[in-house]
Amino acid sequence: MPEATPTRPPFLLVHGAWGGAWIWKRVLAPLRAAGHAVHAVTLTGDGERAHQRRADISFADHVADVIGVVDAEELDDFVLVGHSYGGMVITLAADRLLARAAGSAGAGGRPRTLVYVDAMVSLPGESWSSTHAPEVQAQRLAAAAANGNALPPPEMHAFGLDDADAAWLRRRSVPHPFGMYREPIVFDAARWAALPRWFIDCTSPAYPTIAEPRRRVRSQPGWTVREMATGHFPMVSRPDELVRRLLEAAG
Repeated sequence: MPEATPTRPPFLLVHGAWGGAWIWKRVLAPLRAAGHAVHAVTLTGDGERAHQRRADISFADHVADVIGVVDAEELDDFVLVGHSYGGMVITLAADRLLARAAGSAGAGGRPRTLVYVDAMVSLPGESWSSTHAPEVQAQRLAAAAANGNALPPPEMHAFGLDDADAAWLRRRSVPHPFGMYREPIVFDAARWAALPRWFIDCTSPAYPTIAEPRRRVRSQPGWTVREMATGHFPMVSRPDELVRRLLEAAG
């Protein structure tokens, strides 16, 4: 496999709620075959780290998970990708990494591009719940309260998946830590906006809780938007097409 170069930057992939590094399984080999180093993180309390779940997990924990991979793998000038909830995590992680690099001459660890895969795109001071309708907030808060402050996975057929893919997700998904649902996020909007930003908009069926980010990326400057005629989990339903979009963003 070719070595990663400035024209073939590394990828760091961050999953969304109920997932883990496993959810990117179908895109790893094609990205690596194209010459990119690829790393996928599992956030605290999710995936194979479900045994670490606790009621008070916050954004700080998940940002530390991402930065931990950046440091351990000595990543620099890399493409940072977030799916769904992971969009908030990559926003915060990018901000922290850029601040750290600015404060230390010669420091690495800078992302070159952010890619939001049908993901949350938040403003400073917003929380995960801010753009959700009141009835969605009430439903999620009640579900999490009944499950140790963790959000149980939904019915996967709602995402337009076929029976086999829905079953694959159902077997592997775990309740997602929920302590950060109403936690405001704090970041430097100007520093974040200086990065190239891509949004992969999954339109068929469109996931309702991504409605505001979908509108927002079309009204804010600095975004490249690409649509995919598939549901909320394109790394499962349309991995080859998602790989093409990710390579386009990396280019």
